[in-house]
Amino acid sequence: MKDWTKKELLQEINEDKLSVVYFFTPMCGTCQVAKRMMDVTKELFPHLPFGMLDVNYIQDLAMTWEIESVPCLMIFENGEIKEKIYAFRSVEYLYGLIKQYDGKSVN
Repeated sequence: MKDWTKKELLQEINEDKLSVVYFFTPMCGTCQVAKRMMDVTKELFPHLPFGMLDVNYIQDLAMTWEIESVPCLMIFENGEIKEKIYAFRSVEYLYGLIKQYDGKSVN
């Protein structure tokens, strides 16, 4: 997963497609586990853009999007938030969640 800058984030999510964004902080232990799950999940969707950002550097967006804690996964489609989750549960869960939106974008 690529570390995105704020500019890259805004550019990616406002394109006419699905984007998956993982928000974290470096000192968060749960975030490290979630990142490993995201790395595996990303491999199952090589055609989708996956990015990650440290919320410390995008506090204005975190407030606007009401990110309450980390880790946080957000799925955007055409600049609109489609999903926001905090409990990553498992790779299988993440796969199913992303697949439901990926299926919509292909139809």
